[in-house]
Amino acid sequence: MKSYYRIMLGPKSMFADECITNGFIGADYEIHQDLNGYLPESWRDFNKRFIPIFMANRPDKSKNAAGLACGMLWTITKGIRVGDIILSPDGAGQFVIGEAMGDYQYHPNAILPHRRPVRWFDQRIPRTEMSLTLQNSVGSPGTVSNITKHSDEIERLLTGTSAPIPNNVDETVEDAAAFAMEKHLEDFLVRNWAQSGMAHEYDILEDGQQYPTDTGPLDILALSKDKGTLLVIELKRGRASDVVVGQILRYMGYVKEELAEPNQQVRGIIIALEDDQRLRRALSMTSNVEFYRY
Repeated sequence: MKSYYRIMLGPKSMFADECITNGFIGADYEIHQDLNGYLPESWRDFNKRFIPIFMANRPDKSKNAAGLACGMLWTITKGIRVGDIILSPDGAGQFVIGEAMGDYQYHPNAILPHRRPVRWFDQRIPRTEMSLTLQNSVGSPGTVSNITKHSDEIERLLTGTSAPIPNNVDETVEDAAAFAMEKHLEDFLVRNWAQSGMAHEYDILEDGQQYPTDTGPLDILALSKDKGTLLVIELKRGRASDVVVGQILRYMGYVKEELAEPNQQVRGIIIALEDDQRLRRALSMTSNVEFYRY
């Protein structure tokens, strides 16, 4: 079963023309070595090896940022499989679509030296033709975003067929219409972070939005200004069910094991339109997860 990814072709798509012309996607992250022979099946093993290398090259970055960067690099170089579908903004309001055609290649002294060959299709999709939820997903910050949940819409855009009304496939949200707007809430919060109460204490980490984990992508990951706490934020556009407590605890466990430094604690925040008694009772049994209404 193929997956679908949004890949940025350099900051603000600055390398889009070269990537499209020469048929590749790529990344840098200042890892200056050939990764052939160093791409294990597990991203955990990759991170253990390359986080120290990244931090040696970027002493200004924290271990948290290093973990996020190495995870993105592994996804591009190994996690994306041959046959997976790539969407990338071309810098002119449209998205090019292609298919991953081969394994990792190293191009030293070139832009985005860690590359994968891609066969770009002739067709381009204007952002305005996408649904609001897909627009928000492909507009997420960060180099890589897994957008497989929008595969049906992407395929319809490629074939020119009309789209059915989306179904609610998230058991943690009890309102299908509200689910369709969940990504809009996420991007609104990120864009207006400075005006939120959390901005006084936390900063969103680079590549910390929709970061892929082994239990799914977490919405937002932030770091306290004193570097002592990592904050996992889970957003629900409608009424959140008690199932979301287990979901955010899984994300927090991942962050604690894979990204946190030994002296850092991990906290969680659930933001939703409303809660209910079941959710309140579930939260009463954990002291490191809070609930906020938007």
